[in-house]
Amino acid sequence: MQPRDLSDHPRYEAGGGIEEVARELGRDPDDFLALASNENPLGPSLAAVEAIHEGAEGIHAYPKAVHADLTAAIADGWSVENDQIWLANGGDGALDYLARATLDPGDRVLVPEPGFAYYGMSARFHHGEVATYELSKDDDFAQTPDTVLSAYDGERIVYVTTPHNPTGSEMALEDVEAVAEATDEETLVVVDEAYGEFTDAPSARNLLDGRDDVAVIRTFSKAYGLAGLRLGYTLVPAAWADAYGKVTTPFSVGGLACRAGLAAVGDQEHVERAVETARQGREYIHDNVDARTYESGGNFVLVEVGDGSAVTAALKQRGVLVRDTTSFGLPSCIRITVGSESETRTAVRELNGVLAT
Repeated sequence: MQPRDLSDHPRYEAGGGIEEVARELGRDPDDFLALASNENPLGPSLAAVEAIHEGAEGIHAYPKAVHADLTAAIADGWSVENDQIWLANGGDGALDYLARATLDPGDRVLVPEPGFAYYGMSARFHHGEVATYELSKDDDFAQTPDTVLSAYDGERIVYVTTPHNPTGSEMALEDVEAVAEATDEETLVVVDEAYGEFTDAPSARNLLDGRDDVAVIRTFSKAYGLAGLRLGYTLVPAAWADAYGKVTTPFSVGGLACRAGLAAVGDQEHVERAVETARQGREYIHDNVDARTYESGGNFVLVEVGDGSAVTAALKQRGVLVRDTTSFGLPSCIRITVGSESETRTAVRELNGVLAT
């Protein structure tokens, strides 16, 4: 037998990792800077690392109390009820749970283009169909209600990413609300705020108190530095609370991830350092790269370089790994993750060297 027809399912293309590239080139991993995957250059909170060590001997048991404890801590931070927090295996798992709770076979979703490939992938996994709305480079990838609504045709889910990956653009809270107001009563507006800690803009959580058609996704992968643990969550309307137990997989979030997440929530100083590092790094890239850059609310900057694949390859030879955005439909750009101060300065120097050749 064969799998079902997956011919219209794209593959997710992750940013290159140091170990893979070092093996490919036969070089020492220490020769490279990893600035391709929007990871936190500060790493995780030491409190999270300690929590993992302390909990390691208990991994023979399913995560029960610690799952409830993390849920309660997150809910308290957002001033929502516990059952409005849907823990998941990363932001990707959160997307899957919303798709399971929302989509019937053949339902359509509306996703940004360029954008995170997994929006459409998750919908297709759940037998949905995918339509797109364009974020135009000519408009600096501006996100407005008209941008979304001009393509809207009654889709069951509309995805908004703010700050947006890979462009860095943002959608104002009042514009998210305008989209929710203009779409059908049975349309869910999913606001992906994976990079929400890096911006001063208010969260779409502020819409949950008066609406039942907006959900907000957050992750521990970026500002909290826990990407390797795959921990994320959704803030859902109060009316959705009962659905979680019907769409989640059993014990979908591991005990060590829950323990680390709980410790990380308690170390906001670490998050603040990560946010400040990103802010300073963005400014340095904007001020010093010899190419056009796009304003960003995330921990990365999109740069116009002419031939993204060629520049990415040249930087790899120089020991700097950045993201070629061809897979996003932006072949003339690269995306640079903000690293530590020294890493960001090195990346800018090497990029300018490549651009000058």
